[in-house]
Amino acid sequence: MWRNEGPRNDCIFVGTDPEANGMRAYSVAHVLAFFSFNYKGVTYPCAAVRWFDTIGNEPDDDTGMWMVQPAHSANNSPFFDVIHLDTIYRAAHLIPIYGTRFISPDIKSSNSYDAFRAFYVNKYADHHAFETAT
Repeated sequence: MWRNEGPRNDCIFVGTDPEANGMRAYSVAHVLAFFSFNYKGVTYPCAAVRWFDTIGNEPDDDTGMWMVQPAHSANNSPFFDVIHLDTIYRAAHLIPIYGTRFISPDIKSSNSYDAFRAFYVNKYADHHAFETAT
C-alpha cells in the first residue's frame, strides 16, 4: 500500500537486443517488486517483472505507437521473471487500448494493467520515450 491506496508498479524498457534500434532493442515489463540478495559476498540488485509481448512488427498505423499485451507461457499462465537492475533502460508509459465499452469506475491505477488486454507504448510521453519507442 502507498498512501492508503493500491501499489504503484511502473513499467520499464528492458534492453534485450543490443544490435537492434529503437523499440526493437527493448522489451516492456511491469515491475512488481525490487529486491536484492547476496551470493558468495556479492549483492545482486533485482526486479521481479511481468513481461509484455509486442503486438505485430510495426507501430500502429493510426497512432504511430507500438502495442503490447501481457505475455503468457505455453500453459497460458502469466510470464514472470527476475532481472538484474542493470538491464533496465528507463521507465515506459503504457496507455490502455480502451475499446468501445464503458470503463468501470472500479479500475484504478493499481489494477489497470490487469484490467486491459492490450496497451499502447506511449512514445509521446517525452523526447527520450520518443527516441526509445520509435
